[in-house]
Amino acid sequence: MATLLCFGLGYSAQHWLAGYGDRFQRIAATVRDAGHAAELNARRQPGFAAFTFDGTASSAELRALIAQADAVLVSVPPTPSGDPVLETCGEALTRARFSSIVYLSSVGVYGNYDGAWVDEESECRSAKDHNRHRLVAERAWHDLGVRTGVPLAILRLAGIYGPGRSALDNLRRGTARRIAKPGQVFNRIHVADVAQAINAAFERRVNGIFNVVDDEPTPAGDPIVFAAGLLGVEPPPEIPFTQARASMSEFAASFYADVKRVRNGKLKAALGVTLKYPTYREGLSALHREANKTAH
Repeated sequence: MATLLCFGLGYSAQHWLAGYGDRFQRIAATVRDAGHAAELNARRQPGFAAFTFDGTASSAELRALIAQADAVLVSVPPTPSGDPVLETCGEALTRARFSSIVYLSSVGVYGNYDGAWVDEESECRSAKDHNRHRLVAERAWHDLGVRTGVPLAILRLAGIYGPGRSALDNLRRGTARRIAKPGQVFNRIHVADVAQAINAAFERRVNGIFNVVDDEPTPAGDPIVFAAGLLGVEPPPEIPFTQARASMSEFAASFYADVKRVRNGKLKAALGVTLKYPTYREGLSALHREANKTAH
């Protein structure tokens, strides 16, 4: 593949580009802020260019990039009115000739299953607005793939952690909260395994939905206790969810309303991904080792 167009240079996209971006000769990525784009371009990375896209309008420059791109990675979140990329660039995207599109979504679309296991065939029953917007966006991208015949991989991601974004970092900053809600479990995924999944989707030019999650859904406090052990500190005391809820935003509290265990068999079988960090224990241990190397 020669040229990649990345809509939204977020945390996952950045890690994927760092690990696998050399598969493309040219990479064009969008960011919301013109100052950020200028900062990225000032680094003069060979074959890389950043462009401003605020989700409200497409430019002639962006439409030209779409026409030149061989593959597209989309990590721009939807809005209540729809998918901003499709709303502003839909005509150009329909005319383009891509070999593959990868769209980053969320396992939040499944909603609440009272702790039961779900897979890609499970009904998406979330009643939360942000998850329903995500599902509408998934379907709109699916429709584009059908119309154009381009393989479209929808990657439904669990809670992402990695360098700078983990229980270790929260403990070091003193912001870790060990919230306990009986029966509540979460899947997680290390950003390096997200990068693996994105790369496999492009490499295999797959079509369909794939859960990108770890092997072991566990209570929210478990990674904090494990991370505290790695750091040699006492974990923060447990806070009952009923008590913590009073200081939570509606968005943060919404994550505790749904309980499900998400399967990743299709990720492994169809995408051929072997997780580098199958549970938070391997992931946090690796982050701790890396931090110690950097410190010394």
